[in-house]
Amino acid sequence: MSEEFMNTENAEAPKVDDSEARWYVVHTYSGYENKVKANIEKIIENRGMQDQIHEVSVPVQDVIEIKNGQKKTVQRKVFPGYVLLKMVMNDETWYVVRNTRGVTSFVGPGSKPVPLTDEEARAMGIEEYIQQTFDFDEGDTIRVSSGPFTDSIGIIKEINPSKRSVVVMLSIFGRETPVELDYTQLEKM
Repeated sequence: MSEEFMNTENAEAPKVDDSEARWYVVHTYSGYENKVKANIEKIIENRGMQDQIHEVSVPVQDVIEIKNGQKKTVQRKVFPGYVLLKMVMNDETWYVVRNTRGVTSFVGPGSKPVPLTDEEARAMGIEEYIQQTFDFDEGDTIRVSSGPFTDSIGIIKEINPSKRSVVVMLSIFGRETPVELDYTQLEKM
């Protein structure tokens, strides 16, 4: 091996323009989505690749199950067998992701990764446009527009931009109860 290749960890990584980062989808073994996410995040941290791989996501949604007469909220994967990555595609990032244990392939023809279009990303609910159009503040009164609490009125107690969610105090059975909701479930009063 050349000496230049072996000393890459000491070389300063070239700065990457954020506008080059796109969403890609990788296929994983079923049930390994969270493990793949954790492995990729560990590699990003160990190799200092935060400027190249921006986000690793396994989208989930809350689903209410009823078992033995008991209501229980569980999280289900929206896209089982897939992990979404916002990254700058180059030989290094492709190699790191492709060779992560549990990853079977990038989604695309052959093994050539194809980024999601902006429309596809928005349709999947993973693009930051939600964050940019979110114009609520803590203490605002809102109405829930979808989900099990539709038409409930509440007050925003906490905003969590990284999860794109808010904690809203809703009156449930006469008691103020904190409920975590997605940005898209709110309307201003």
